[in-house]
Amino acid sequence: MDHRSVEAAALPSPARKKAAVSHPSRGGWNAAIFIIFVEVAERFTYYGLAGNLITYLMKELGQPMAVAAQNVNVWVGVSAIFPVAGAFIADSYIGRFRTILISSVIYLTGMIVMTFSVSVVPRPDRKAVFFTALYILALGEGGHKPCIQTFAADQFNEELPEEKMAKSSFFNWWYMGIVAGATIAIFFVIYLQDNVGWTVGALVLTSAVAIAMLVFLVGYNRYRRQRPAGSPFMQVAHVIVAALKKRHLREDGGGRYLCYDCGDDTDRGACKDDFHPKTQSLARTNRLKFLDKAMIIDSVDESSKAVNPWRLCSLNQVEEVKLVFRLIPIWLSCIMFAAVQAQAHTFFVKQGATMVRSIGGSSFQISPASLQGFQGLTILAATFSYDRVFVPLARNITGHPSGIPMLRRIGIGLFLSIINMIAAACMEIMRLRIAANHGLQDSPKATVPMSIWWLMPQYMLCGISDVFTIIGLQELFYDHVPEEMRSMGAAAYVSVVGVGSFLSSGIIAVVQLVTARTDGGKWFVDNLNRANLDGFYWVMAGLSAVNFCVFLLIAKGFEYKKIEEVEMDLGCEKGIAMREV
Repeated sequence: MDHRSVEAAALPSPARKKAAVSHPSRGGWNAAIFIIFVEVAERFTYYGLAGNLITYLMKELGQPMAVAAQNVNVWVGVSAIFPVAGAFIADSYIGRFRTILISSVIYLTGMIVMTFSVSVVPRPDRKAVFFTALYILALGEGGHKPCIQTFAADQFNEELPEEKMAKSSFFNWWYMGIVAGATIAIFFVIYLQDNVGWTVGALVLTSAVAIAMLVFLVGYNRYRRQRPAGSPFMQVAHVIVAALKKRHLREDGGGRYLCYDCGDDTDRGACKDDFHPKTQSLARTNRLKFLDKAMIIDSVDESSKAVNPWRLCSLNQVEEVKLVFRLIPIWLSCIMFAAVQAQAHTFFVKQGATMVRSIGGSSFQISPASLQGFQGLTILAATFSYDRVFVPLARNITGHPSGIPMLRRIGIGLFLSIINMIAAACMEIMRLRIAANHGLQDSPKATVPMSIWWLMPQYMLCGISDVFTIIGLQELFYDHVPEEMRSMGAAAYVSVVGVGSFLSSGIIAVVQLVTARTDGGKWFVDNLNRANLDGFYWVMAGLSAVNFCVFLLIAKGFEYKKIEEVEMDLGCEKGIAMREV
């Protein structure tokens, strides 16, 4: 084997895997554009349904406001939890491309059932068929959400300078694309649902999914594909078990070397005793030092003929597992943010339904759910400004490539979510006061003489905080997980939204239970003019403030991923690259 072969053998295993699947004629924007189109169409469909779902549940299925809001939150939550299973299947068994294709077929099936449920199914049976369709769609989301963004990002080869530059703004532009699809759905599809009928709206959404599948298949020969690397949890298990087995060892006693690359079966015997290669590796960190014991080479490792992954792990493996563990507190501290954002497609919509919805002096009535479209427009404008104005200015001040660190970006969004709930509470107090002044407290179907445009600050704050927190989470959970676990990373970021929706539903249930025992009665009643929605918003603001303080403590101790160049001795007989302690 020549000198270049030795260097290739010394590379960390993820690099070898990536090199094995890259193809010079594939990938880049030429491939990513087909994948982006699929995601835009899927977001168009999802928000065309989710944005107005509470209205359908209340008007067509006759559900009370609190029950409808909880059902929306549960469905959104399940749709965002299923991706954890989808990511596991993609990373472990069938790969991202096949997972996206299969999930698209499931999603199309769900939309066909949905179309039948709102059109030809008799009204007494409609509820069961409608909810069946909803959860078929949730199953489709399970394979789509964790893979589509990661698969698109995989099209950019970081070893090619021009593609690395193109990828630097990928997440911002990706998010702008999917928000554009969602915004069009909010304005166009919801208008059809409210003014033409849900049957026509469902046909439009179903057609979008079918066309997206065809476009995805057109790009078949352009895609770079990562092979499934086995269970993404296995590496975590290897490191934990190896560390437990060597829990009594110390680096300065009982082990002479640390393993920097344990190699694989193809590497063994492929080196020379006097060769000391330099290769890139994750830098050692001082957190979770117990896991470092997994890479100590003791007498048992030296005497064995093959590397036992349950006894010996490399520096990269250990540090990658540390990265996963370090992301868990960040994930937990962002759940409350998602619970706040869930109000945009539930209670914000219900508030708008009670207000003046005409535009100017015309008779045209804007749908209360359509204001979510302005949230999307805010995201588009804020993302463009962030990428083109804020980042260059911040980069000049901080010297940071992204302008500000990812956690700082996420934290700004969390803070804005507190302001959002305060603004929503103040606006609801104003709406209730106007309703009382006009004697409308016991007239739930009467229009409160207050323009729906007073809700705009709430939706705009939702949009701006999304630009900071959601895009920051996307980048963090892509960049700070092992390459083999990037679908799981995407699923983790998506599941924040799901668990946040469950949390919102849980808070509603608790508030309803507690307030039922007070003299004022339940806060959530169908007559919004007699409800206490402002009190709920104050509760959400208080919980978000506590959560924000916890996030600051977590972020203060967080260590970002660092790459260093190391020089190692290669143990030829086992393919182990090691450094003396």
